[in-house]
Amino acid sequence: METLTLNIPPAVGLTDEQFYQLCIANEPWQLELSQTGELIIMSPTGGESGIRNSDINIELGVWNRQTKLGKVFDSSTEFKLPNGAYRCPDAAWVKLSRWEALSPKDKKRFPPLCPDFVIELRSETDNLEKLKIKMQEYQNNGALLGWLIDPQTPLVEIYRPGKNVEIINFDFHNPPKLSGEEILPGFILDLQIILNP
Repeated sequence: METLTLNIPPAVGLTDEQFYQLCIANEPWQLELSQTGELIIMSPTGGESGIRNSDINIELGVWNRQTKLGKVFDSSTEFKLPNGAYRCPDAAWVKLSRWEALSPKDKKRFPPLCPDFVIELRSETDNLEKLKIKMQEYQNNGALLGWLIDPQTPLVEIYRPGKNVEIINFDFHNPPKLSGEEILPGFILDLQIILNP
């Protein structure tokens, strides 16, 4: 199944509470809401994408467990971005101080913040151009580092505030290792492990 997009007219709109209840009522579908009112119904991923997403979260989680610098979130976590959009990155990380500043209610629902670090992994049903727009949205809403990993092209796009997107094209059998830079000190993601499960 492909991703579906429905337009919600401004006259109809959805409050935060209505969108939250819509998401709860329509499990297991993953819903996103763009800043412009597009309701995006995400299709489930296939087996290979599921393994890759899981491996990314394991690597990020192990690093975070050792450093205790923040909190790691999987692809089922919905974030309310400052621009009003609701987005679910495939993997995300938030600095501990920002997470701890949230109220208990905000922690239980859709955290009202943009993650400091995000990863989007393109699956077979994802449109690359729409993922690039999503990555730009994270950057515009405060993400300090973002990786768009596309096994199909194959390429990696690295998003940093105030800088042009860095594009790394690579041979699928010899993918790069990605550095968390100063945002995630010491974190290295070896794409050889991720892309060749």
